[in-house]
Amino acid sequence: MEGEPPEKWQPLEDHLRNVAELAAEFAQPFGGEEWACLAGLWHDLGKYSEAFQKKLYDANGVECHIETQPGRVVHSAAGGHQASLQGWKGVDRVFSWLIMGHHAGLTDFHTDHIGSKALEPKMREPASSKEIIKNAPSSVLDQAKPRQPFPPGADPALFIRMLFSCIVDADFLDTEAFMNKGKATLRNKGYPELSELLIHFDAYMDQLCVEAETTSINTIRAEVLSQCRMAADKEPAVYSLSVPTGGGKTLASLAFALRHAVKHKAGHGKSRIIYVIPYTSIIEQTADVFRKIPGFENAVVEHHSNLAETDEDKETVRNRLSAENWDAPLIVTTSVQFFESLYACRTSRCRKLHNIVNSVVIFDEAQCLPPEYLRPSVHAVRELFRHYQVTPMLCTATQPVLNRTESFDFKFREGFESVTEIVENPDDLAVRLKRVEVVLYRDNFQPVELPELAEAIKKEGRSVLCIVNRKEDARRLARLLPKEQTIHLSTNMCAEHRTSTLAKVRERLEDKKNPIIVISTSLVEAGVDIDFPVVYRALTGLDSIAQAAGRCNREGGLEEHGQKVLGKTVVFVPADQPGYVRQPAGIASELLQGKNLENLLAPANYEKYFRQRFWQLGAESLDEKQIMALLSGRMNYYFRTAAQRFRFIEDDWQESVLVPYGKAIELLGRLTSEPWNQYALLRQIGRYTVGIPRDMFGPLAARDYIRESGYPGLLMLDLVLYDDDLGFVPPDEATAIDPGKFMVTD
Repeated sequence: MEGEPPEKWQPLEDHLRNVAELAAEFAQPFGGEEWACLAGLWHDLGKYSEAFQKKLYDANGVECHIETQPGRVVHSAAGGHQASLQGWKGVDRVFSWLIMGHHAGLTDFHTDHIGSKALEPKMREPASSKEIIKNAPSSVLDQAKPRQPFPPGADPALFIRMLFSCIVDADFLDTEAFMNKGKATLRNKGYPELSELLIHFDAYMDQLCVEAETTSINTIRAEVLSQCRMAADKEPAVYSLSVPTGGGKTLASLAFALRHAVKHKAGHGKSRIIYVIPYTSIIEQTADVFRKIPGFENAVVEHHSNLAETDEDKETVRNRLSAENWDAPLIVTTSVQFFESLYACRTSRCRKLHNIVNSVVIFDEAQCLPPEYLRPSVHAVRELFRHYQVTPMLCTATQPVLNRTESFDFKFREGFESVTEIVENPDDLAVRLKRVEVVLYRDNFQPVELPELAEAIKKEGRSVLCIVNRKEDARRLARLLPKEQTIHLSTNMCAEHRTSTLAKVRERLEDKKNPIIVISTSLVEAGVDIDFPVVYRALTGLDSIAQAAGRCNREGGLEEHGQKVLGKTVVFVPADQPGYVRQPAGIASELLQGKNLENLLAPANYEKYFRQRFWQLGAESLDEKQIMALLSGRMNYYFRTAAQRFRFIEDDWQESVLVPYGKAIELLGRLTSEPWNQYALLRQIGRYTVGIPRDMFGPLAARDYIRESGYPGLLMLDLVLYDDDLGFVPPDEATAIDPGKFMVTD
C-alpha cells in the first residue's frame, strides 16, 4: 500500500491463499475448482523474488538492504515454471497460460503470429525461476497435481478461458478488498434474489393483464406469456421463442427466464439472467422496460458502450462495478460484448466469463448473429449449454436455422442437437398476428430511381417509414421530400443525435392529422418501437424485410371507415444495390413471388431462407476468420490471435471523429478543465462521434475539415460538414461550405 509501512501491507501468502480459495469457489460449479485453486495459489510466486520485494520497498521509500540487478521485474513466470519443474507434462502448459497471462492476458502457444509474446518461449527455461521459488513457503509449493479431468467432451480452450476468468476475477477482488475497502463494501451490497424478482414480476404482469384493453393482440400476448411460464418448468434445453413482432416477446421471455431460474435454483442452480441484444438502441429500450417493474430498479445492469456515466438512473457506481464481472441478477448487454468476451484474451474482458455459468441467456433478435462468425458463436453457446449449466433461449420473429447439419454438400457441426420451441404453434400464431400485407413496388423487380420513389411516398398521404440499404441513399432521398415533413435517420448521425431524433419521431407519430415521412437505414429495424401505417423497404434479406414489416401496424390498430385493415409494406428494388446485400436479396426475391407473397412472413419461409443463405455462403464462410481452427488441436491454441480476429463489428475501415452536435463542445471543454473526471467525460463524448470511412478521412483532414480538437487523440469534424438533420455530409453535398477551403495557393 503506497505510503504505508510494511507491517500494514498484505502478506503475500495471505493473498495467494485468498485468491486460491475464491477462484476455486468460482470454478466449482463447472468442475474446475482444483485447477483454479492451484493456479490461484501459484499465480504470484514471482513476487517472492528479491527484485520484486526491493521494488516494493523502494516504491514506498523503505530501506530493505537487498542487492538486485537493475531492470524490469517480471513476476508472472515463476508459477508456470513451478508446474514445469514438477514434471507435469501437458498440465504445466495449462498452468503457464493461466499464471503467465494473469496480467498480460492469454497468449498464443506458438510464435508464428505474435513472436516472443507467445507462451512457448516463456516456458523454455523453468530452471530460471528456481532461485525465486525457493523463497516461497513449502506449504504453498508442496501441492499435488489436479486429479480433476477436463469435463468429458468439453472444448478445452473454453475450459481454460473459464479457469482464467476465475483466477483474474479472484485476483482483482482480493486486491480490491485489501486496497480499497470502500469499493469492496459497495460491491458486496446485496442484489435482490431472483426469487424476489419473480414475485415482483408476477404481480406486475397480473396488474398489466387486468388493465390491458381487450384486443386480439393482447389476447395473443397473454397466451404467449402463459406458454412461456409453462415451458419454464421443463428441464434445461436450448429453447426458441418464435413470436412475430409485437407479440410481447420481451416480457414473455423474462417470465420464462425468471421462472426457469428459480425452478432450477437447487444445487448449482441458475444465479442470473443475461439478455444479449444486437443493438445499443434496443438495449436502452429493453433495460428501461425492466426498470419500470417495481422491485427491479436496482437489479438491472446495462453493459454497453453508449451508457453515459452521469445518468444516475441507469449507471450507479455499484452498477459500474457489476459491469466489470457481471455479478448482478439481471444483465442487459450487447452481442458484441457477450461473444467477444467469450473469445477474449485480456483480463478485463475475461473476468466476467465465470458468471455466465449457471445462467439463463436470452439472445434477442437471434437472426442478427453475423454469418461470418456463426460457427464459433453457436459453438460457444452449445458449450455453455452442455458443460456450464446455461439455458439459452433464441428469441426472434425470424428464427434462423442453427441445428447441427452433416449433409454431403453442407456441414454445420457446431449446430445444436435440438432446439425446443416454446410456442405451441408458431405457424398459427403468425397467421393470427398478421397485421401487414407485403406488396412489390414492381412485379418484375425492375429498379426504381430515387425521384420516382419520393413521388410514390408523397402520394401515400399517410405517415411513411422508408428503409434503404445505404446511408447515401437515405440522405439523397430525404432531400427529395418536403423538409418540414421529413425526418432522416442513419449512422452518419451521432448516437445522441439519433436518440433525440427517434424521440421526435415517436412524438410526431402521435399527431395523426399531420403525417410524417421517416427515411432511415436499417438501424430502426429489430426492436425499435415505432409504428407506421405504411413502410417501404429496399430489397434485402427476408429477415430484414420481416423486421421492417414489424414497424408497420405494430399494434394492429389501423382502421379505415371503422373497420380494421392491414398495414402495407412495399418492397422495392433500388437502382444501385451494395454488394453485401445482393446474395440475401437474391434469395428473398425467390420467396417474393406468386402466391407465396400472401404468407411471406410465415415461419416456414424463414427456414427456407436461412437454409439457402447458409448453404450458399458455405461452411467456411460461416467461420471466415478461422476461429475454430485457431482454438483446436493438441493444446496449441492461439488465444491472442483468435481474440484479435473475433470482432463482430469491423471498425478498422473507418476513423471515429467528434461532431459539433448538442453538448459535444461543452464536454470537450470540460475534458481539460476537469482532469479528475476524464473517464466519465470520455464515455459521454463517445455518444457525439461518428465513423468516417478511411478513404474519405485523409482528403478531409488534408483540407482541414478534420482537425485536432485540443484533447490528445480526439479529432473534430468541421461544423460545415455536420447537418442538423442529416448528420455528417461529404463536402460536395454540404449546404454551407467555406470557399476558402478550395482555394489553391502556390
